[in-house]
Amino acid sequence: MAVSKKLLNYLEKNKIKFELIEHRIVYTAWDLVQTLHLKKPDEVVKTLVVKTDKDHVLVLLPSNKNLDKAKFKKTVNQWRKKQGLKAVKKIDFVKEAWMKKNIKVGKLGVVPPFGTLLGMPVFADNTILSPVEVIVNAGDYGVSLKIKTKDLIKLEEPIQGSFSKKK
Repeated sequence: MAVSKKLLNYLEKNKIKFELIEHRIVYTAWDLVQTLHLKKPDEVVKTLVVKTDKDHVLVLLPSNKNLDKAKFKKTVNQWRKKQGLKAVKKIDFVKEAWMKKNIKVGKLGVVPPFGTLLGMPVFADNTILSPVEVIVNAGDYGVSLKIKTKDLIKLEEPIQGSFSKKK
């Protein structure tokens, strides 16, 4: 089990209760749903790293949905307008090389949903807000975190919106 000490310290410092869930190695949130035999796929939240023009943000979606880039761009631009910033023109997924260089918590491809820890704003699709608890990346392919949704929201204060679509 190789969960980052930085991540564990962050949660403990903020008095966030969590459960570490060890499981077979999986590479996607959907595989995790299948591995844990969950009936509600929205209980597993995937973390995407997205580039908005020159900035980077985290996007939290349920395991059974994909990002609708057009809806997400609209949400980002509404948020940026409130911040007094100009609208973004392009939304895209970050390249693996950028992630290797800049994401220092956990392994490549299993980014934890804690933008505060990573220095990025967090956007959460409204569909992840309904489960009482969610399972999120812990930075390792064989370990995940179970955390209360309200604690995740309190800790990260994500920008909320509707930007997911069915797979």
